[in-house]
Amino acid sequence: MDWLGKETIMADFRTHITVSTLAGAAYGATGYFTEFAPLPSCIVAGTLCSVAGMLPDLDSDNSTPVREMLSFGAAVVPMALFSRLQAAHLSHEELLCIGLAGYLAIRFGVGELLSRFTVHRGMFHSIPALLIAFTVTFMMCHIGTLEVRLFKAGGVALGFLTHLVLDEIWAVRWGILGPRTKKSFGTALKFFGQSSMANTAAYAVLLFVGLLAYQDLTHPVDMRTMVINSEDSLIDRISSAFQDEVTR
Repeated sequence: MDWLGKETIMADFRTHITVSTLAGAAYGATGYFTEFAPLPSCIVAGTLCSVAGMLPDLDSDNSTPVREMLSFGAAVVPMALFSRLQAAHLSHEELLCIGLAGYLAIRFGVGELLSRFTVHRGMFHSIPALLIAFTVTFMMCHIGTLEVRLFKAGGVALGFLTHLVLDEIWAVRWGILGPRTKKSFGTALKFFGQSSMANTAAYAVLLFVGLLAYQDLTHPVDMRTMVINSEDSLIDRISSAFQDEVTR
């Protein structure tokens, strides 16, 4: 409750996106003025920070953050994988088909899975989920120096963290006798949730993406040196491209 005795409300979509956007602007500006990263990378990192402020609410019953995040991911993920897909020597039409399939899969398929298998304030609101978002972004932003890749992934982690911190702040009631915590306090900045299955799944995903990131760091693939038979089928060429990354 506030000092007038009225109960505070949860941080809403507008609050989350405003804070993460301000944090993203400061993050990108810091990277640029300290000459840590070039301007385009700073803009990307700041934008990722802004959007990541909505990521934890992918488990929300509120359609606004889910719809916005799925739309953004459906548009951006295929583009982020473009250079990797180019290694399979795909035609423009094939790339377009894959991009369209990726858009539909993320926009509608992922949304359906989230609605069926997630609960609000579950493991999407947790430190492991933050680390997963950081690691996945690091792998997707595979072009550039290690420092720039970490900088972009750090933007996602910062935006994700602003959401968790705001949720914890809004879980405190302020009254005449001082602050009191609501039942939701501690459900955002956590390492484990109430569901053992969700905990296991979250840490299994974190371990999996961590191993992929380690493989990507220790055995980077130079796309320019990959040779794939252009006479193979589309599926064979894509499989060969990604299998080469895993086995190198």
